Amino acid sequence: MAFRPERLAEEIKKEISDLLREMKDPRLGFVTVTVVEVSGDLRYAKVFVSVLGSNEDQEASLKVLRRAQGFIRTELGKRIRLRYTPEVSFVHDPSIQEGTRILQMIKDIGKGQPGQQDG
Repeated sequence: MAFRPERLAEEIKKEISDLLREMKDPRLGFVTVTVVEVSGDLRYAKVFVSVLGSNEDQEASLKVLRRAQGFIRTELGKRIRLRYTPEVSFVHDPSIQEGTRILQMIKDIGKGQPGQQDG
């Protein structure tokens, strides 16, 4: 079965999300796979993950993911039939955390100015 990079990226995203749910490492916090980018030759996959929690929690989770890269690649090879299983790398994606922060700021602004409406 031949994959295009976009199709393979979606398949990798699904499989890694499933793998992360199966991993039992307590240092692995609340991790969400947001985007996967696959190189044109399908040999490299950059996995963007969002980690909720403090900076220490984020660092610990990323460290666990980076140490598990080989295991994750092996599992991907078992789950997705390809000639070459892509080399997997993890990158922190702050977008969900940033969105949560902005929503909180909007709520705080709304609380601070009761009775005022946009005209």
